[in-house]
Amino acid sequence: MSAQRLTEVRAASVRVALAATGLVAAGYLLIAIAVVFLATRDLTAQIDARLAESVSRAINAPAPPSGQGFQPPSVGPRFGPQLLVWRITASGTVEATDQTAVLPVQYRDITDPTTIALGDTSVRVRGAVAADGDHVIVGQSMATVSQAQSTVILAELGIAPVLLAIVFLGAVAIGRRVAAPIALARQRQLDFTADASHELRTPLSVIEAQTSLALSQERDVSWYRTAFARVAHESKRMRRLIEDLLWLARFDATSGPPRSEPVDVGVLAAQAVDRFTILAESRRLRLSLQTAPGNNVVTAPPEWLDRLLGVLLDNACKYSREDGIVGVSVASEGQRIRLTVDDSGPGIPEAERQLVFDRFHRATDAASGAGLGLAIADAIVKATNGQWRVGSSSSGGASMSVSWQRSFPEVRETVAASRASSPQRSANS
Repeated sequence: MSAQRLTEVRAASVRVALAATGLVAAGYLLIAIAVVFLATRDLTAQIDARLAESVSRAINAPAPPSGQGFQPPSVGPRFGPQLLVWRITASGTVEATDQTAVLPVQYRDITDPTTIALGDTSVRVRGAVAADGDHVIVGQSMATVSQAQSTVILAELGIAPVLLAIVFLGAVAIGRRVAAPIALARQRQLDFTADASHELRTPLSVIEAQTSLALSQERDVSWYRTAFARVAHESKRMRRLIEDLLWLARFDATSGPPRSEPVDVGVLAAQAVDRFTILAESRRLRLSLQTAPGNNVVTAPPEWLDRLLGVLLDNACKYSREDGIVGVSVASEGQRIRLTVDDSGPGIPEAERQLVFDRFHRATDAASGAGLGLAIADAIVKATNGQWRVGSSSSGGASMSVSWQRSFPEVRETVAASRASSPQRSANS
């Protein structure tokens, strides 16, 4: 992927991460507000329950003896925040447990739970009318609720930056991981389209030029024959290019390989060599085949392996010099089967060996071609779990080698074991 495309992917991933972080922040804010609201409601409900019990005790407590002043009634358990008690008599006199806590006039007839302000303190109060006609009001400071709110808010503020940082970094990492293959596929598609257009432009230009010249004036028969030969050559070139493009398009679009089955690579190699014998003879090439005896079976779609052999042999015959050698061999390497095609052409420089499988890449212009053959071969090798080995042949040309895991490895082991046991059975008999 180009540096510009990589920069675009990074910028896009950051934008997506910021959007995701914003959504998470909004959701977190709503949840945080809900948590504070629920905690406040539950704590306030607990205070209201205590106040209700305390008011009930206060209005049912006996009145204090005259002359002894205001005696606060027992209004609940001794533990917990201190309660404030006000008794408003029928004459309007206000008696309180804490003379510094002055109850505002507008709240002296209150009955339902209400939060009021006494100076700088918020107090939850509740009242009721006693049997003697006095109005009793009990209150409790809301300091515990405020403290709980502060604790929850501080915890939420501490968690928020850590959570949002994790979301942002995670979204950036996931975005880059997801977007990079998509951007790469898009870039490959653009490059593929541009290269295909370039490759098709050349034969079309030749055909257009020949037809324009043919129509411009009368020509002799030999000229027309030459022009038609050029048109036919470029048409075949276009047909091969389009067939390769269609094959790659079907390969990229397919959800999976065709049905795989055990295939004898030696048999396929013999059939391919037989097909290319005429082409090799036309270029005065010596085409040879060496196949290891025994089990040369691998599991793969046979039509794909046949296409792979066709690509390798076509390249070998195309790039080999006249009177050269093209060698095909199928060898056994432990539990793997290796197919090798050697030619006597110019070879592939080491710097080019990592690029020869790129679409439309040609290591040399010694022969015509669109540079799609080895791209097709590489797609087949990867889809069949094969392994490439690109090197030099003994004649100085290229050596293209592919190996696959052998199918039915137990066959060779069984045969070897039976051969090893045969002398022992003979001696016993």
